[in-house]
Amino acid sequence: MNTKVNKSYYGYFFIAPFFVGFTVFGLVPILYTLYLSFMKWDGFTDPVYVGLANYSRLLQDSFFYQTIGNTLIIWILSIVPQLILALLLALILNEKFVRGKHFFRAVYFFPHIVTPVTLGVMFSLLFDWQTGSVNKLLMSVGILQEPFNWFNSPLWSRIIVALVTCWQYFGFNMIVFIAGLQAIPETVYEAAEVDGATRTQIAIKITLPLLRPVFLFTFITSVIGGLQLFDSALMLGAGPENSTRTMVMYLYETAFKNFDYSYGSAVAFGIFAVVMFFTAVTARASKLKE
Repeated sequence: MNTKVNKSYYGYFFIAPFFVGFTVFGLVPILYTLYLSFMKWDGFTDPVYVGLANYSRLLQDSFFYQTIGNTLIIWILSIVPQLILALLLALILNEKFVRGKHFFRAVYFFPHIVTPVTLGVMFSLLFDWQTGSVNKLLMSVGILQEPFNWFNSPLWSRIIVALVTCWQYFGFNMIVFIAGLQAIPETVYEAAEVDGATRTQIAIKITLPLLRPVFLFTFITSVIGGLQLFDSALMLGAGPENSTRTMVMYLYETAFKNFDYSYGSAVAFGIFAVVMFFTAVTARASKLKE
């Protein structure tokens, strides 16, 4: 039986707004940034073509390499406690006997909807060495004898920025883990209980292996997001010895503070290359292609 396919073109009008918006606000700025990366332009004079000079400068820029190291250190300090906390809370709040678990899920997810700028300002006030609540609390219980300048230490500055990132995203990862746990069939657990498996054995031998795709998703998204850290780190400052200046902060300062838009464009594509490299390494290490 012959069936006639309706080839109406009205559907294109419904999807056109997305492609128009992506072209105007996404593709055109990307292509223009690529164009500027081959120029020398301060935003006031006419652009001058310099070829690969900006990229050559970028490859010799030790300060850019320092920002890569800073970003990686902050990311590592944030992702480890973030995933551990998210997984533990997901395992607890996924249990049937826990009361009010929907309320706690909402409470733990709440920091994710708060803007990074707000969290950065909040933590900068909490850890302020003169008026911060953290110093006052530690002094009241006798741990500190005098106020400690947290942001004067490279290590503690990085830990605080990592803490802000962890605080913001652990709730999101918790929801993702809960979704992964609920996707595991109950029959698998019932079969394990019939075979005499303990709760610890079920968690190690069944739950964690079946959550592997969820782990890969959260890990890769954290790599992409963590290497683009900007808002909260900017609010907390660059830290001593530029210990908390991230790659995107360097891009912002180069382009919009020093008015070197051409070199800032090259830095933007350098950041893109770094993010893609570590994403590919993560995918390869986890055998995502298989």
